[in-house]
Amino acid sequence: MDIQNTSSSFSSRIIELLKNARQKVVQSVNRSMVLTYFEIGRMIIEEQQNGKERADYGKEVIKDLSKVLTKEFGKGYSPTNLKQMRQFFLSFSNGQTLSDISNQKGQTPPDQLHNHFEATAKSQEFKLSWSHYLTLMRIDDINERSFYEIESALICIKKS
Repeated sequence: MDIQNTSSSFSSRIIELLKNARQKVVQSVNRSMVLTYFEIGRMIIEEQQNGKERADYGKEVIKDLSKVLTKEFGKGYSPTNLKQMRQFFLSFSNGQTLSDISNQKGQTPPDQLHNHFEATAKSQEFKLSWSHYLTLMRIDDINERSFYEIESALICIKKS
């Protein structure tokens, strides 16, 4: 029995195990961030619109939230970043409009919004990183954006 070959094979398996674990941690953190940003976007929309089809003018939700989050967590919560989270939700929430939601019977508008947004977040399968979604949000055509999202996800799967 060759100790060096056995040791090398054993070490290689451990190294591969650790690399796979690290990759899964990175993917888990990325997915958690993307889902969190989606939910923040949903909550901003809900706060701005408060069950209405359009937001009230003059409401400075994003600006005020930015100040609070920056004080609590530091960088990363500028008004621009929060607007991107809001846009992320709007771009990837299955395309249902608030007027579609408000046509549901038996619920008040805030309840309709909350139920719709909760179902949307649960049904989303975000497979890409936040930076991928920032790029995809620049594409206006929904079909084109979906195509690139699928292609990017396939490339990421092949790499892992």
